[in-house]
Amino acid sequence: MPRPDLLQALSARVAEREHAGLLRRLRATKQVRGAHIVLDDGRELLAFCNNDYLGLATHPEVIAALRDAAHEYGVGATAAHLICGHHREHAALEEELAEWTQRECALLFSSGWLANLGAMQALLDRNGVCVQDKLNHASLLDAAKLAGCTLKRYQHAEPGSAARHFAASENVPALLATDGVFSMDGDIAPLRELAALCAHEGATLMVDDAHGLGVLGAHGEGSVAHAGLSQGEVPVLMATLGKSLGGAGAFVAGSAALIEGLTQFARTYVYTTALPPALAAATRAAVRIARGEDWRREKLHALIARFRGGARQLGLPLADSRTPIQPVLLGDAETTMRAAAELESAGVWVGAIRPPSVPAGSARLRITFSAAHEEADVDRLLDALARALPPGRGRTSDPATSL
Repeated sequence: MPRPDLLQALSARVAEREHAGLLRRLRATKQVRGAHIVLDDGRELLAFCNNDYLGLATHPEVIAALRDAAHEYGVGATAAHLICGHHREHAALEEELAEWTQRECALLFSSGWLANLGAMQALLDRNGVCVQDKLNHASLLDAAKLAGCTLKRYQHAEPGSAARHFAASENVPALLATDGVFSMDGDIAPLRELAALCAHEGATLMVDDAHGLGVLGAHGEGSVAHAGLSQGEVPVLMATLGKSLGGAGAFVAGSAALIEGLTQFARTYVYTTALPPALAAATRAAVRIARGEDWRREKLHALIARFRGGARQLGLPLADSRTPIQPVLLGDAETTMRAAAELESAGVWVGAIRPPSVPAGSARLRITFSAAHEEADVDRLLDALARALPPGRGRTSDPATSL
């Protein structure tokens, strides 16, 4: 009997997704002009779909730092950190990230996925348990699976649910992992309650702050600082460099012992080419701006408040979020895609998020804000939403979704 053909099976899965109206498609852009994106076909759209929360991806100082460092170091690191790929720009960036997040040390990774996989694989094995929020980013869930530990998923943002999993897993090494800010809903994890639970259970708390760094905290230190928690309470902190900081890559920050352990045992660090040193230099420039220009956060939160006020007047079904991620919850995938298309025809680009990125029945327009936006941009978005979602279309009467 012949073996099943793997490529045919993969094609069948693609066909199923297309039949369900859930097929994803790439779109090429050719230029970014602040809050505007020019598509490959020449159309210019006002973008509310990227994660450039502080507007640093096109900042002149960040670009200049990248260009100048590329002239000095070239365009690539050429090797893993532990071979000859670790440059002085990497070392300086790690020191600055550790200081910013109030940790002893930090370690750079080439992406958030690699940071989560490396950290969790170094900390856990098949004898341990990882307790995770059900709405965690896919990289955290995959990291636990690849570590070989037992994965337990608790009800979203419910410490009591997490506690029940600990009660069923006594006397084994345990890690609780959560997003700091949830990427699809924009809400903030109950970090103080989770930290107290971990202290009670003798478990280690890990926070993925990809969407909190730069946005929350007095000077953008992130969701952990926003919650008033120390390194001792949150021993493992991961954050990315490609959102508020406008670049690429990630880091894990914590104690010197944690970072030394990851340097030795995180396979995604040991066996991966380092970030380009020029990109590290550009990120250092972005960190200086993010830390020093508090007006960017102030403007960002003012824009969010303006949007939420206008959306409430329109009766839009918003999630309970105070961060730059502002989902409009429509539920039905077809309704969501139709609304996104109508917004695009009005010159506004938002993300249409459908299963499997979110649970079935929770499709939404994922609207994100940046300090690069202006009040007039928010008003234009609200006007376009009013036209794309007239009363009675894609709405919900559940008050829990209209906070």
